[in-house]
Amino acid sequence: MTGSVVPPNSSGAGQGVAPENEGMILQRGGEELALEKVGDRFTVRLIEGRNSQVLAQQVGARAIQLIESVQLVEFQVDPARLDQGMQLARSSPEVVFASHVYRLQNSPSTFVYLTDQVTVQFAGQVNAAEVEAIANPLGLQRAQPVVGIPQTFVFELTDRARSNPVKLANQLMRRPEVLMAEPNVAVRTQPLYRPRDPEYPKQWYLHHNGGSELSPNSHISVEAAWDITRGVRSIIVAVTDDGFDLNHPDFQGKDKIVAPRDLKEGGNTPFPDEAYENHGTACAGLAIAEENNQGIVGVAPGCAFMPIRTTGFLDDEAIEGIFNWAMQNGAAVISCSWGSSLTYYPLSLRQRAVMTRAATQGRNGKGCVIVFASGNSNRPVNGTVNEQGWNNNVLRGSTSWLSGFAVHPDVIAVAASTSLNKKAAYSNWGSNISIAAPSNNAPPGIYLQDVGYTYTGPQIRVALPGKGVYSSDRTGAAGYTPGSFTADFGGTSSACPIVAGVAALMLSINPNLTAKEVKQILQDTADKIVDPDPDPQLGFRRGTYDANGHSQWFGYGKVNAFKAVQAAQRRLTPPRPTPTPVPPTPTPVPPTPTPTPPVVARRIQQQNNNPVNIPDFNPQGVVSVISISDTNRIKDIQVTVDVEHSFLGDVEISLISPQGVTILLQSRILGRQTRLQKTYSLQTTPFLGRLINQPAGGRWQLQVVDFAQLNTGQLRSWQLNIGV
Repeated sequence: MTGSVVPPNSSGAGQGVAPENEGMILQRGGEELALEKVGDRFTVRLIEGRNSQVLAQQVGARAIQLIESVQLVEFQVDPARLDQGMQLARSSPEVVFASHVYRLQNSPSTFVYLTDQVTVQFAGQVNAAEVEAIANPLGLQRAQPVVGIPQTFVFELTDRARSNPVKLANQLMRRPEVLMAEPNVAVRTQPLYRPRDPEYPKQWYLHHNGGSELSPNSHISVEAAWDITRGVRSIIVAVTDDGFDLNHPDFQGKDKIVAPRDLKEGGNTPFPDEAYENHGTACAGLAIAEENNQGIVGVAPGCAFMPIRTTGFLDDEAIEGIFNWAMQNGAAVISCSWGSSLTYYPLSLRQRAVMTRAATQGRNGKGCVIVFASGNSNRPVNGTVNEQGWNNNVLRGSTSWLSGFAVHPDVIAVAASTSLNKKAAYSNWGSNISIAAPSNNAPPGIYLQDVGYTYTGPQIRVALPGKGVYSSDRTGAAGYTPGSFTADFGGTSSACPIVAGVAALMLSINPNLTAKEVKQILQDTADKIVDPDPDPQLGFRRGTYDANGHSQWFGYGKVNAFKAVQAAQRRLTPPRPTPTPVPPTPTPVPPTPTPTPPVVARRIQQQNNNPVNIPDFNPQGVVSVISISDTNRIKDIQVTVDVEHSFLGDVEISLISPQGVTILLQSRILGRQTRLQKTYSLQTTPFLGRLINQPAGGRWQLQVVDFAQLNTGQLRSWQLNIGV
């Protein structure tokens, strides 16, 4: 599957999707994704209190599931009766909304469910009256603003709407007043691990002294970190997952559990109620299991635990519910061992916005630390693979992969290493990986809706050595194994809460750290483990580090709890001495001068005005060069770009320094805009701060990449303005 595919007879995003195609193109995160209808499914939203089984009998269908988060009932029907069944449903006075079920073209069997909401971002000059004049004729009613994005609103379909949300979004995208329009869709969550390894010794990942299948320092050195802190209750770790056995011994302790929430069924008792809902208990144990002479010990046993049971679907409201609850109830760290079941999943406007808000405004402006598992498919979190050898050819040829959660710039994306300090065979990889943490080893897997969680890719025919992860399990007969613990947990699902626990220890010793500082410290203090062996499934070698200290497989290395906590402690602001009382004096005491930032003595300005075409749908993109001879060190930097493109949502722009440091200036969020003239500074793009005190001289590169098909453009010019 390609990430952004528009049928050949489409007019392209720059001019809007052609009317004949507007029902089959999904606007999503600035991209256009081709849809196809599922021939035997449709969904309805019933008036509250109505019985779905009664409607099923009336329309000749079978109600197969309730998607609680968006209150949709999914029906299955004989394909020959799909249109008739939908027509009967739509004519029923008990039905508020009905829709086809979709899948992305060439995607594995993961279904996309439409809701009755459309998010619209208007240009800055559009006033409230004009917004209403655009929305009302389409049967849209404004419901709420999207916090954090100006001029952006959620609209709901009324009974006057004559098109479904997919068509409405494409109709809106043809208007010059609209920058972005996208329907709110629900996609099933992909649980990132199902145990399959035999039992191994306990908790080697925290600390060990060697042994069978244990390489030196394959643990996270947490015992030395515990000599500094074992965590404090004021630091709350939110674990978001499928349910939690809150009666487990590992979660007992005074003030241990804070603000529990069940987003699936409502209320504040997020217990699992299905046989398969074991994942959350194991993840939570790894991060925060209490030190109480029972069971296991989590990475941050002294920290508090906020259990948030998710809905199991990834619609906009579900994601907003997770991060808003965590942020509003004081979470310092948010651990997310899940992702989308789609191979290509860009975040929506609302999802990006709520995550950015949590990461920048949570914790009274210092930001919540957000940690995500990278996934277990052995595929890039953002990239293309020439697929072959999948069962039934469910994936074949050039296939784009994207985990929108893992590539969010405010997220710590976690890969998995093994007890032998090697890449876990399943671990996703790429330039967006922040860090690795120890876990088990196992074949790659992907969630296919029709057959459940299963491994379907090219076979691995070599042994996969490595110990499993020992963690909490549902008590009694429920859970992965009988008893209260499991010895064969793993996947990036277990690597993620281990990193979340380390972040909680860092904030326990230094709560003044911002979320960005936590991420930077984790990366700076990581152990540079190296895996020179070829990947057993794909054959390439990416277990070493580039000039910037980054590895495709391990990010900036394997997390080291002691070094990270020690670095956090060193950043503590020394206590101010108590001032000595000064006797009264008639002479005013002059105020202590405030330190000023380093003075920029002069500025270097260089510009490249040679226009270059941006190759379409090419991950290498185009590179334009500016050479600077001055070798003084950088004190300030600004980058100005001028890009013209028929759909800027396809484009990413990065600056590459002479030392090989890559800074993402512009991500793919510009949607249907066609001209970008912008200056990126330390104030607007904080990651440029990584270049401060580096030598200014050398070969600077601006890389512009078009990640999708059909639309084209040109880098017209760019400029460097460096203060030294």
